[in-house]
Amino acid sequence: MDNSSSSSSSSSSSSNNSITSTRRESIVRSLTTAASSMTSLGLIMSASGIITTNIQPANAEEGSAADSTKLIEFTVDNLDGIPGKTGKIVMKLRPDWAPIGAERFAKLTEIGFWDDARAFRVLPGFIVQFGINGDPTKQALWRKSIMDDPVKVGNKRGTVTFATAGPNTRTTQIFINTGDNVFLDKQGFSPIGEIVEGMDIVDKFYSGYGEGGPRGNGPNQGLIQAKGNEYLTKSYPKLSYFTSAKFI
Repeated sequence: MDNSSSSSSSSSSSSNNSITSTRRESIVRSLTTAASSMTSLGLIMSASGIITTNIQPANAEEGSAADSTKLIEFTVDNLDGIPGKTGKIVMKLRPDWAPIGAERFAKLTEIGFWDDARAFRVLPGFIVQFGINGDPTKQALWRKSIMDDPVKVGNKRGTVTFATAGPNTRTTQIFINTGDNVFLDKQGFSPIGEIVEGMDIVDKFYSGYGEGGPRGNGPNQGLIQAKGNEYLTKSYPKLSYFTSAKFI
């Protein structure tokens, strides 16, 4: 799926937690990730992308991650778009909810994947999206997708979920639900963890750029993939970003 399906109205009304049926369809289209090509990651499912509970786990590449049950502390800079304004958020991985997704997230944390990564799509009352590494070379190493986890809990405020472009296409794209987006559950978006401290900090991620390009004025994900932080720091300097992420 590509981001051309995103609409500018998606940005302007995302803060309204009362979402109509038509609006929901628009939002789900705008939540697309073209994981196969890694050129336009977002947060959408294909029309046939309903995940069923008979999907079996486990991608051998992920191995064993003893740290998957620990807390992860993120330090964030550029809150409200202000350099030097920092805060911390703490995420709890929930392998009991989504073991495959939690395993992948733990592995990415171990290698420092989130460090210096920008939250490039922030729609208040809906989601904070991140997960494209600032170094295109490093991002390219994670094109291989993982299998799906069945949806066991709802996409409520504070839950953390992988993006997907359809069945078994999760890679590195993540979103934090800043609203109660339970309508995403039936689309197969399976939460892998939850923010247990600092949702007030999450609400301060800079949102002024709105929806992403090409329809909106925000960052174009294809260009993020190609140029990384070179593109973002020059064209979108106010984006909030992670300076570190570590197990605690």
